[in-house]
Amino acid sequence: MVLRALIVDDEALARSRLRTLLGDCREPRVEVLAEAGNAVQAMDQIQRGGLDVIMLDVHMPGVDGMALAGALRNMPDPPAIIFVTAHAEHAVQAFELEAVDYLTKPVRLERLLRALQKVERLRNSEPAIIEGAGESLIIQERGRSERVALADVIYLKAELKYITVRTSDKEHIYDGALNDLEQRFGHLFVRVHRNALVSRRRVRAVEKHSDPVEGEGWTVRLDGVDERLAVSRRQLAAVREALMG
Repeated sequence: MVLRALIVDDEALARSRLRTLLGDCREPRVEVLAEAGNAVQAMDQIQRGGLDVIMLDVHMPGVDGMALAGALRNMPDPPAIIFVTAHAEHAVQAFELEAVDYLTKPVRLERLLRALQKVERLRNSEPAIIEGAGESLIIQERGRSERVALADVIYLKAELKYITVRTSDKEHIYDGALNDLEQRFGHLFVRVHRNALVSRRRVRAVEKHSDPVEGEGWTVRLDGVDERLAVSRRQLAAVREALMG
């Protein structure tokens, strides 16, 4: 597969460097169809069609890259967006605009290839699969931003000022409020306790247990982890309903 690309950057030298890097890509191969020095020129190229991916800078004169990406969301089948910028602080906003990836300059070839491979997988997927993959959390850890699909999350647990986001192979730390996540994603998660939400589709059993300190209570067994989470009596009916569903 050959990905057809548009490079958008107000600096000619930056466009030239990126074109050279894209020329070194082999899996997937990339054909640069056009370049643009600002958002107006870019939109003119985009409206001509035939593009698979836009390599987009953030800071440009006039309309910036973020605004252009926001405008593309209204198109019926927009090209994928990979941001390429010297400014790391816009990564969260970029992922909220459904960018495929966010690269910081100077761009390394192996990092560029990984981003392009994401585009290739999206282009080879069925539309229904792409549409169903939109719900995610943006996790910021140790100076980097990562998109974690909610479909991969087993539970969300409030711990002090942060939330532990547990997947089958990793724990992430998320800065947010559990109540906000419940309001946004209640169709995916059920509250089991005042400090925890669990994935509805991961609930495997609700079991009675006896604790020498707290006495008798309930726990939920989840697919993908050995850990059991406590279920409050107040939430017991909702958890059992999730199990039946």
